[in-house]
Amino acid sequence: MAYLNPQSTAELTDSDKTTGRSNLEQLIDIISGDISGSDTRRKYEVFVTGGNGLESVTSSLFQSVYDQDFSFQTSNAILDMTVGLFSGSTTVGNASTGEDSAGKLLFPSQSLMMREKVSLYKQYAQTLLGDSEAYFTSPFDTFATDSNIDTKRIDEAVFLNFKRLFVRDGLKEETLAMKLASTGANDLTKDTIFSASLESADQVILTDLASTTNKRLSYCGKVGDIVDSGDNNAFKGVVFYDKGIVVLDAARTFQKDQTIKGPISTVRPVGTAKEQHNEKLIPDLFVSASIDDLVDHIGFSRFGNSDLTTAITYRNKTAINSTLYFCRAAPGFFNYSTNPTYTDTDGKIRVVDDEDDLPFSYVTTIGLYNSAGELLAVAKTSRPIEKNPETDLTIRVRLDY
Repeated sequence: MAYLNPQSTAELTDSDKTTGRSNLEQLIDIISGDISGSDTRRKYEVFVTGGNGLESVTSSLFQSVYDQDFSFQTSNAILDMTVGLFSGSTTVGNASTGEDSAGKLLFPSQSLMMREKVSLYKQYAQTLLGDSEAYFTSPFDTFATDSNIDTKRIDEAVFLNFKRLFVRDGLKEETLAMKLASTGANDLTKDTIFSASLESADQVILTDLASTTNKRLSYCGKVGDIVDSGDNNAFKGVVFYDKGIVVLDAARTFQKDQTIKGPISTVRPVGTAKEQHNEKLIPDLFVSASIDDLVDHIGFSRFGNSDLTTAITYRNKTAINSTLYFCRAAPGFFNYSTNPTYTDTDGKIRVVDDEDDLPFSYVTTIGLYNSAGELLAVAKTSRPIEKNPETDLTIRVRLDY
């Protein structure tokens, strides 16, 4: 129970308070330079493979994108980037040589980190779909019985996991947009998988347009489809608003048949040069390259050339819960002040000229107390408010949390 004043009978009942909820929105712009920059993407190198006489390969399972050089103490992580493969996809099926006695997938030495890519897909499926064996689809509500499931299922996924600091309580529907290149470099002089295309025709803008009317509810909240801004039926992925996670279909977002050239990390004899990749993006690069190489390729060649243009933009939401207290000061209350200067040495009220004049005071502070008379909260008025015996005053106090 709350009281307006512990010495008065001005008890606040349930009829004197109400609750509300509102959302505070914030516009977030992520520049391409942060995503493509080598000093703003942090690698963790938690995977190591190799052997005697072989060059070891180290890689992260994901990379974090920062808003400035990640070595600075003032830097903030914006999002995590990684890739994953659906275990039932053609890419995984054609690359696998079978299973061992424990049911673990086996792959030839020409592939790299395939089990990790499959495991990452399963982890996101468990978190977002509630089933590690499930798969993502775009549009989202496609079922396995659909005759076109192979064209709607996301087999090669790019996961963008936005950080809580920049997502707050979720992404706002129909505010997400991403600008990226559908192809890598076509210039023959650029012979690395990190080279970016400079052709404006290769740029595409993806949005969650019409997600307000087409959004669905899933295991983890609201979901919207990501489409090409020029064609609402060209589905490219899905966005999970409450989790702040985007799942892009690499096969539909990028030109999967494009030949990607350049050196990639492989297990090879010590002292030999890196293997030169000269095959398709999907399935070849997604099978042969490490997760670091794939994320580097996407970061460098798909999101820009370290310029300052916006690569990703959205609005986040911060839910503000409020309790409104309507504090009533009846005509007979709070017309005097306990300040010692309110009266003179003879006990006469200083603010009145005649003893017959009505006393008055100015309200500047509201205190909310519990039943034990303990002060719980203090509110200040924007200006002093006059209170006298002819005034029935009601002040609204709002507590946000």
